[in-house]
Amino acid sequence: MAPIIPLSLLDLAPIAEGTNTAQAFAETVRFATTGEALGYTRLWYAEHHGMPSIASSSPDILIASAGAHTSAIRVGSGGVMLPNHVPLRVAEDFRTLEGLYPGRVDLGIGRAGGSDGRTLQALRSFGGEHFSEQLAELLAFDTESFPQGHPFGAVRVVPDNIALPPIWLLGSSGASANAAGQMGMGYAFAAHFSATPPKPAFDAYREGFVPSAQFPEPHTIVCLSVVCAPTDEEAQFLSGSQELSWALFHSGQARKLIAPEEAAAHAYTPHERAIIENQRPLWIVGSPETVKRKILEKIEGTGASEVMIATTIHSYDLRLRSIALLAEAFGLEKRG
Repeated sequence: MAPIIPLSLLDLAPIAEGTNTAQAFAETVRFATTGEALGYTRLWYAEHHGMPSIASSSPDILIASAGAHTSAIRVGSGGVMLPNHVPLRVAEDFRTLEGLYPGRVDLGIGRAGGSDGRTLQALRSFGGEHFSEQLAELLAFDTESFPQGHPFGAVRVVPDNIALPPIWLLGSSGASANAAGQMGMGYAFAAHFSATPPKPAFDAYREGFVPSAQFPEPHTIVCLSVVCAPTDEEAQFLSGSQELSWALFHSGQARKLIAPEEAAAHAYTPHERAIIENQRPLWIVGSPETVKRKILEKIEGTGASEVMIATTIHSYDLRLRSIALLAEAFGLEKRG
C-alpha cells in the first residue's frame, strides 16, 4: 500500500541537558540512518547560531555527514540562511555536495538570519533586505549568466560541470511564495513555528508557478512540529520539554533542551504561560492516531504536497520512537 503522503524530517541537532555537543552530533547520524530505514523521503538541517540547544550551525557539514552514512534518503538544508553567506561560497558548497551524493541533495534557502542581532553582526550577515540580490547572484554563478561586463562574469565556480541541486525557497510569512513559483523552485513553509496560515502562501506559489527542469510541477512542503508517543498522556508529558525550553528562550533564558521531568515540576510564571499558550496551537502532540488525524487536517487545509516533521524530545531514543510511530501510522515503506 502506498503511503498516504510523503513524510520528511527536519533535524536541528538538538543538544539535550545532561549531554554534550559530541553526543548531539553522533545522534544526527543515528537520526539519519533511522529516518532512511523508516522510509522518510528527505532529511533537512536548519541553520541556527548561538543557541545552546541547537547544534546545526553548519547545515552543509551535517548534510555531508548524513550523506556518507545513508544511500537513499535525500539530504539537504532547511535551510541555508543566505544573508549569512556570500553566494559564491554557497554555490561551491552545494555543487560539492551534489558531486558527492548526486541526485540526493536539496538546497533550501531562507532569508532570515537564524540568530540574534549581535551574533548576526559577528557573522557579517548582509541582512534580509539584500536577499533578492544575493539569490540572483547565486543563480548567475550556477548558470554562468552574469550580464556582459559584470565583474563576476569571469569567475569560475569550482567544482565545475556540476549544477546546483534542486532549490527550495523557505518561508514563514508567504513573502517569497510567488517568487519561488515564478522561478520554478520548490516552496516550503515553516508552520512548525510560524502562526501565519500557510494556505495563502501555497496558493500564491501555485498561481505564479512556471515549470522548470528541476520542478516540472509545483511542490509544496509544510513543516510541522510533532511529538508522538504510544498514548496522548505520554506525548503531552514529553512535550513539556519543548514548552519550557520555548518559554525560557523567549524570556532571554536560553538553555539546552530541558528534561520533561523538570518541565513538569517547573513553577511557570504568567509570562511563561502566555508564551506557551500562544505557541501551543502549532504543536501536534499525541498518540499515533491523534497525530495522524491532526496532520491529515493540516494537509486538507493547505493542500501540501509533502509534510516535514520537526520533533523536539529530550530523550534521543524517544525521538526515534516518535518518528517510527509516525512512519507506521502513515504507512511509509521501509528501506533495507
